[in-house]
Amino acid sequence: MITSGASLIATRTQGLRALAFNCTLKPAGHPSSTGAMLADVAAAFARHGVDTETVHAAAHNILPGTRSDEGPGDDWPALRARVMAADIVVIGSPIWIGQPSSVAKRVLERLDAFIAETGDDGRMPSHGKVGAVAVVGNEDGAHHVGGEVYQALNDLGFSLAANAMTYWVGAARSGQEYRELKPVPGSTHDATEMMVRNAVHLAQLLRGAPYPPKD
Repeated sequence: MITSGASLIATRTQGLRALAFNCTLKPAGHPSSTGAMLADVAAAFARHGVDTETVHAAAHNILPGTRSDEGPGDDWPALRARVMAADIVVIGSPIWIGQPSSVAKRVLERLDAFIAETGDDGRMPSHGKVGAVAVVGNEDGAHHVGGEVYQALNDLGFSLAANAMTYWVGAARSGQEYRELKPVPGSTHDATEMMVRNAVHLAQLLRGAPYPPKD
């Protein structure tokens, strides 16, 4: 029997799951460029046989703090459970004042609990999970945003594949939106494909050979 390339990819990646946090400042139900980019990221993951769940972070009551549960009314514990069920976690953020959005920072602050939750085996709950970043904006700062999120994810126990960011930056103050681009620029499309391809590959490797516990 001849098996297509797409079928072989789906077989190798069977069971891998990605979780994307859409950290736009816009309310749920409002179109955003961050959401549009994450839809492209999810489509790229699908081509590798990986299912993606996207969370609109601003639609949830993520309380301030650095613990996994900040008490009554905190939606983070349920979101944390989704993180734990994922093999790949993508932080999608717009650029605001050259920085990741406040929503993205809130998500990262809550993931900070992993440091205090290191187990007796010396590994954080995030060990073996792959992190990636998607950034959009019409001002300078994509590499700065990526650098901040990269460092945070790495500190919090996530592994980063090569080329772990895709981004698009429009002309400064132009008001141009990624979600309005048809087609998406080839350079951004290629960056998305590479980010996804490498993230999936690393997730496969870590599934087969997880990081060792401490001696």
